[in-house]
Amino acid sequence: MNRSDSIHLLQKRTEPFDIAVIGGGSSGFGVALEALSRGLSVALFDKNDFGKGTSSRSTKLLHGGVRYLAQGDIRLVYEALEQRGNILKAAPHLTSVKRFVIPIYSRLERLKYTAGLKVYDLMSGRLRIGRSRYTTREDTLKRLPGIEDKNLIGGVIYHDGQFDDIRLLLSVARTCADAGAAVLNYAEVTGLMKTREGKVAGVRVRDRLSGEEFSVKAKMTVNATGVFADSILQMDVPGMAKSIRPSQGVHLVLDADFLGGTDALMIPETSDGRVLFAVPWEGKLIVGTTDTLRDIPEYEPGALTEEVDFILETAGAYLRRKPLRSDVRSVFTGLRPLAAPKRGDAQTKEISRSHRVIIAESNLVSIVGGKWTTFRKMGKDTVEAYAKLTGKKLPAIVNPFDKLHGYAPPSEGPFSRYGTDAEEIKSLMKERKTYAEKLSPGHPFVKAEIIRAVRKEMAVTVEDVLSRRMRLLILDARAARAAAPETARIMAEELGKDPAWIEAEIAAFNKIADIHILT
Repeated sequence: MNRSDSIHLLQKRTEPFDIAVIGGGSSGFGVALEALSRGLSVALFDKNDFGKGTSSRSTKLLHGGVRYLAQGDIRLVYEALEQRGNILKAAPHLTSVKRFVIPIYSRLERLKYTAGLKVYDLMSGRLRIGRSRYTTREDTLKRLPGIEDKNLIGGVIYHDGQFDDIRLLLSVARTCADAGAAVLNYAEVTGLMKTREGKVAGVRVRDRLSGEEFSVKAKMTVNATGVFADSILQMDVPGMAKSIRPSQGVHLVLDADFLGGTDALMIPETSDGRVLFAVPWEGKLIVGTTDTLRDIPEYEPGALTEEVDFILETAGAYLRRKPLRSDVRSVFTGLRPLAAPKRGDAQTKEISRSHRVIIAESNLVSIVGGKWTTFRKMGKDTVEAYAKLTGKKLPAIVNPFDKLHGYAPPSEGPFSRYGTDAEEIKSLMKERKTYAEKLSPGHPFVKAEIIRAVRKEMAVTVEDVLSRRMRLLILDARAARAAAPETARIMAEELGKDPAWIEAEIAAFNKIADIHILT
């Protein structure tokens, strides 16, 4: 997968694509994957890097939604449980079953959560990935060595999915490219092409790296830009009312020994009536998240002081060793694209987590709302609009893509997240001795991964590499800042860039890294 291949495909194509997708996050690639599964042609564009926004900033969980069960949203739970099972099967190299423990401090809690999770088990049916059960105080402390033990009487165990969000997205992107799609990052949609009747007939695109412009004809155009969906809707109808209300979710990354063990902690009811997770991931502990309504979406949202304090305080009530701001290795923030209610002052708990497909009078199709776990269902529901808009029967599925690019059985080792592509990393390490060197002390990433990111995964900036192709910025922001100069130097050699480019890239990355560092 490289940019030149996609650009060449755009340049030589004379016929309209079946579907043009605006947005290279989970929802956009969900649409692309579904369309390709039916033999339709696809072009996909993202203004920035793939997954730069919400899709790379999740809690790293593929979950059916225990919280949604408590809220009575049975349909959404069923949908998510089914999709969770499908993703676990399609990408075993990037997903796993994670065991969660809810600490129990009263008999009422034991009854409440044991009963609730039994219902969760039953709803999972044939896709159940583990049986929930009550366990003893001793076993709870063994599984969660760092948990607060005062008044602890036991724990309730249940199971959900865990994944590497951006590596899954890149796997889907490679799958789409392998199937013939033109996928292009740093390609900004600057306008919508319309017929004399005012119907959308494609997009105008500008390559932000070269300045080259394309007019891309399409039978159906999909707006899958997440929290930025309104910008495309207003491109279609200037002054249109907002349809998205962003909700901010903050995560703090701590050293794993704050909790200990390999099981995750689920705090079922925080002071504001939500849930909080502390999840071991990639040798660290991810703690989150918050749910704060914001008015304006941002590409680099920052955590509010009160959000950080809330997470530290809530986690501290359940951990023997109370985390402080100085213990935070990184803070990352994502914006959920919630479908806004008609009443403008709704709280986040009142805004639907389900997705909606909207077809405008111009035939612009928008997919709004949703969550990572259900990205393929979102794609399916969106592509079903193709028949309505074109008058042609939607083709039957010719390739279900039940195995995504890199598909491999689960394995251990620093390159397991690459699946079958791990051999590419090993080959690069042999190509040049320095490529086998670690990029940052205490972290598994090697310099060969930088080269592969540039050659195979369309990485063009230091941020692309350190934030998304590797997860160093997410795991340890200060370590990522320290690694930026060497990363820039290696990329410059590979891309043929000059010292001025290196200096500019380091400066740009440092500004982003500072957002991830608590001071």
